[in-house]
Amino acid sequence: MTGSQREPRMSDNGRRLAAFRPHVLNVLLFTTVSIAAGCGGDEPVLQPPEVTVSRPLVRAVRPFVDFTGTTRAVESVEIRARVGGVLEQQIFTPADIVDEGQVLFVIEPEQYQAARDEALAALRSAVADSALKESNLERVQIAIETNAVSRQDLDRAQAERDAAVAAVLGARARLVRAQLDYDYTRVRSPIEGQVGRRLVDPGNLVGYRDQTLLTTVNRLRPIHVYFSAPEWVVLALIRRMEEEGVSRDLDDSTASAREPTVSVLVGTSADGDTFPFVGRIDFIGNTVDPATGTIELRAVFQNDDLQLFPGLFVRVRLLSIKAEDALLVREAAIGSDLGGKYVFVLGEGNIVDRRYVELGQPQPDGTVVVESGLEADETYVSNGLLRARPGMPVTPRTEEEMAASQAAVSARFMADSSAAAPGEEE
Repeated sequence: MTGSQREPRMSDNGRRLAAFRPHVLNVLLFTTVSIAAGCGGDEPVLQPPEVTVSRPLVRAVRPFVDFTGTTRAVESVEIRARVGGVLEQQIFTPADIVDEGQVLFVIEPEQYQAARDEALAALRSAVADSALKESNLERVQIAIETNAVSRQDLDRAQAERDAAVAAVLGARARLVRAQLDYDYTRVRSPIEGQVGRRLVDPGNLVGYRDQTLLTTVNRLRPIHVYFSAPEWVVLALIRRMEEEGVSRDLDDSTASAREPTVSVLVGTSADGDTFPFVGRIDFIGNTVDPATGTIELRAVFQNDDLQLFPGLFVRVRLLSIKAEDALLVREAAIGSDLGGKYVFVLGEGNIVDRRYVELGQPQPDGTVVVESGLEADETYVSNGLLRARPGMPVTPRTEEEMAASQAAVSARFMADSSAAAPGEEE
């Protein structure tokens, strides 16, 4: 080697890799090869690959079906001006909860108060005139008995009395109308709910050409969720309700206290894969949509914290009425080929057997229901499917054993790395 040709200097990463390689080789040899002991044998014997095994879980699950739905207010009201005039006051804070009958706006009440007072005066005048005409009629009736007046005078007195009574009725009706107009100058909320923003600012003229929209009020506690389900789902639900003794009168104030109930879970786009809202079915439609083959259903949710608003697209999970015992395996242990879904089951001598299964619904915890093909007392490969082959033996390990083995290997590697660290600096 000449002076100009120097051996390339190994970087720190290169030195670490060089020190790491023998340890990795040792680990691989430790996990795949065992040295035969006794009988003087020196040839290595291949050990069957290690896999993690488990027993199927048996627990009560509630079958469910997922749909997409929308939220709607139980009651929604448009607050409009029913009389014309200048909008003088706004007496609420937007987005507040208002009570039934609470005043929200005031529309120029002076002219309507004057009209009411005028109608009241007209009524009192009509009442006084009616009383006078009634007295005149009584005097004429007494006089007719002594032939002091003619029959024509009696008829005229009766007609004047009847006209006066009719005038009283007309004046009373005009007073009622004037009182209504005056009351409409104070725009009230007809329901309890959350009020929106004002749509017209005070000082504007409202209610003359049309009934001006001023704001809206939505009742959000409780709130409804509407969704459509296939007819076979609804028919199965109704059949199950009959079997479990659940009343078809779903829209009942006592339904929430009955057990079992038709439960519904709802989640929004902000909730990820969770369903934090729990409600119940309170309406099943009476018509199948011929275009889609679905029936409309409605669920009611208490919504005490006002986290649901009208118009949201939500995920709806319709739960079965009753929980049932089911067999569950890890979804990661399910394989698939042209024959269908399968799991690897350990037979005699830890020989792997491919077992085709029929699956039910997946569960939120990463398991899936096995409808048929597997028994509760059998052992299946829950992790390490790539190392298992049908007809070949494996070394079964429980999850605890695999975790302990991995921890031991990691500790040994860290110890070897620490021992090799001083040599790297030289």
